[in-house]
Amino acid sequence: MLQLIDTHAHIFGEQFSEDLDAVIARSKQEGVARVYLPNIDEDSAEHMLEVERKYPGFCVPMIGIHPCHVEERYLEQVAWVEEWLKKRAFAAVGEIGMDLYWDKSTQKIQTEALGLQVELAKKYGLPVVIHCRDSFEETYRLLKEHKDEKLTGVFHCFTGGVEEAEKAAELDFYLGLGGVSTFKNGGMDKVIPHLPLDRIVLETDSPYLAPVPFRGKRNEPSYLAHIAQRVADLREMSVEKLGELTTENAKRLFKDAGF
Repeated sequence: MLQLIDTHAHIFGEQFSEDLDAVIARSKQEGVARVYLPNIDEDSAEHMLEVERKYPGFCVPMIGIHPCHVEERYLEQVAWVEEWLKKRAFAAVGEIGMDLYWDKSTQKIQTEALGLQVELAKKYGLPVVIHCRDSFEETYRLLKEHKDEKLTGVFHCFTGGVEEAEKAAELDFYLGLGGVSTFKNGGMDKVIPHLPLDRIVLETDSPYLAPVPFRGKRNEPSYLAHIAQRVADLREMSVEKLGELTTENAKRLFKDAGF
């Protein structure tokens, strides 16, 4: 039986406010056994934790400040993250990172906030979930500076090349493969066959980046089966075997949190 882990889905957002029960039911029917929820900012945390309470054991939360939501008062934001880490358990510090696609003017505060949150993850023994849109090299350099035996994590929505995958492996990081893996012109068909199988995890990034044949529509965790099938085809293996491997990888990444 196919068993999959969605390592990154924002199903606590307003896009799912009307039909989340049905979304969860479809996910389970398609073999999704667990969904990890990446926090965005101070306002999203309560919605995320409400979803966890409604679907205990199936939805597992993380805590962090998304780079696009980092503000000049980032020291307060990072302090808020630590207050939550003191209160209760989370699977990871995330979604954190750098995004230079939308606004390069905030690079300095994004960098500062990322470094501080990475150190929080190390302090509390958690992996980090990294967003690095148009900023892989900058993010890699920062992570390398902070690297020690306590630091691990995942490059969420990995769409880089083999060289970037090798750099991620140097850091002991995983690679989150999502809907882009199914895009005809996404370029991942040239990369996925060369990725180390013990470093791959699957994700949807719902409601964004829906895979073929749902491209352009709202994404949801049930579509993870389409991503898994595409990755399995590119690796010339059964989707059941890929599901088994990526589930084990997710367990290692999140240190069995939620299992």
